[in-house]
Amino acid sequence: MNMALKIWLNDRLVDEADAKVSVFDHGLLYGDGVFEGIRVYDKRVFEMEAHVRRLFDSARAIRLQVPMSKEDLTRAIETTVEANRIHDGYIRLVVTRGIGCLGLNPFTCKTAGLIIIADKIQLYPEELYEKGMKVISATTVRNHPLALPPQIKSLNYLNNILAKMEALDVDVPEAIMYNHEGYVAEATGDNVFIVRNSIIYAPPVEAGSLEGITRAVVIRLARQEGLEVVEKNLTRYDLYVCDELFLTGTAAEVIGIVEIDGRVIGDGKPGTITRLLRDRFYSYARRKEK
Repeated sequence: MNMALKIWLNDRLVDEADAKVSVFDHGLLYGDGVFEGIRVYDKRVFEMEAHVRRLFDSARAIRLQVPMSKEDLTRAIETTVEANRIHDGYIRLVVTRGIGCLGLNPFTCKTAGLIIIADKIQLYPEELYEKGMKVISATTVRNHPLALPPQIKSLNYLNNILAKMEALDVDVPEAIMYNHEGYVAEATGDNVFIVRNSIIYAPPVEAGSLEGITRAVVIRLARQEGLEVVEKNLTRYDLYVCDELFLTGTAAEVIGIVEIDGRVIGDGKPGTITRLLRDRFYSYARRKEK
């Protein structure tokens, strides 16, 4: 029998059954808030400092006051992980605008809400990492970066969800999203990389991709291996003709793509550089100190 979770709600741990949010919370009413998804490896919170910093940056960008300091939030995350005896798992860290009046005005919300969930994580099956994954191109266009900066990890994920539906409708797990200019932005929940002539290319953040924590780690690991990494705009054609295509993300880690829109990538198996970076990331994540 699964142990009931302990959820951090605002300023303390509560039983899962008591972890409730008001129907007047603007996070629920308007998707007004920010979040982070964080991995736990061997009881260690992965890239804690980077995740907490990004949360505070997202909050500042939408004029949301996080209700505790970075140091106190870090301790609250660690406390929640320990209370739930998480060895390998996932943390969902959420800051909502808080309880306010009906209507868009965020200034009726006096105090932000804070939620920390630490639980097990549903991963892609191991077979997908060995054989590679199929994806499609979404027709849903990525939010314009001038409408909503892609660096803000906000609670409103409808743009990504609509693209995710397109993938699930044709029985593939992911879709590649393009921006208003037709350049590659990101997948619905992961960052995109390609390899061409042994050079790794990634869309720049300005193209509409989240500044992924895993993305940054993978770029760093690739450069440590002496691989060249170039951030530049990529087109759908670039994905069709590349030698390797892979995604990075908190849950996905590093996963190879072997087909997009019916076009086989490379030899139809995860490529050499993809496998190297997956191996390097796996080792890095599991021996990384806090």
